[in-house]
Amino acid sequence: MRKAIPLLVILTLVWGTNWPLFPIAMREVSVWTFRSVSLMGAGAALLLLARVRGVPLGIPREHWPTLLQASLAYLVVWNIASGYAAILIPSGQAAILGFTMPFWGALIGWMAFGQRPTPRVLLALVIGFAGVLLLIINGMSAYAKAPLGFALGLLAGIGWAVGTQMLKRKPLPGSPLVTTGWQLLIASIPITLVALAQGGGEWHTPSMTTVLVIAYITFVPMAVGNAAWFSVASMLPANIAGLSTVMVPVVAMISGAIVLQEPLGPVQWISMLCCAAGVALALQRR
Repeated sequence: MRKAIPLLVILTLVWGTNWPLFPIAMREVSVWTFRSVSLMGAGAALLLLARVRGVPLGIPREHWPTLLQASLAYLVVWNIASGYAAILIPSGQAAILGFTMPFWGALIGWMAFGQRPTPRVLLALVIGFAGVLLLIINGMSAYAKAPLGFALGLLAGIGWAVGTQMLKRKPLPGSPLVTTGWQLLIASIPITLVALAQGGGEWHTPSMTTVLVIAYITFVPMAVGNAAWFSVASMLPANIAGLSTVMVPVVAMISGAIVLQEPLGPVQWISMLCCAAGVALALQRR
């Protein structure tokens, strides 16, 4: 688990600070166009990096069904649902709903595969969920104004949980750079097709701010963040790997307060303590 901690720090920072940038990225382009560009660019960058490092890019044929299913369940559902959620409700609140993933993952693992969590992990889930629940209750007014945003935020978390369980049931061989790169490219295909089908209006050139924000999201949170996540997911059990991400919405709330002047008060800080305690307990060695 010690090897996973540096990756978790990177993951928390790059994904947490990513959320307030979504509304900026999608001011001039659609969710589908934004996600198409970022997924395709990130996937190509990771495969190019693997190629430069001399890592084989092939995936054994028998693993392609898992690769396809996990890509659609996690990356397609997550990216579209979370993108729209970040537009409809405050970005920090959208992050909170998306990062209910650990609890959906634990529930799916328990109900579908009989993966009962140990008492320590169960306690960690309860503590972490208490922190997330505080933020959900605190944001009910935003959800009431945009119930679709609430539903899409939860859908994003469920899609991520399903994809993670698929990969834990049938792990993909090879370098995380390669498997992540292929998943990103696969997910970009249906999203790009929808983006092209929507492009009936006049073509326009986005502002330099939008271009820079999308470029940053593509190569840092999308490429680096997903490579770190799939590495963590391969090192840890599914429920612990999922729980280790619950600090991300806390960072997203703080980032949203700084960048977008979204609310940040005692509830958010108490939630941060709960999430940190849950993660610490889950990662503690026996």
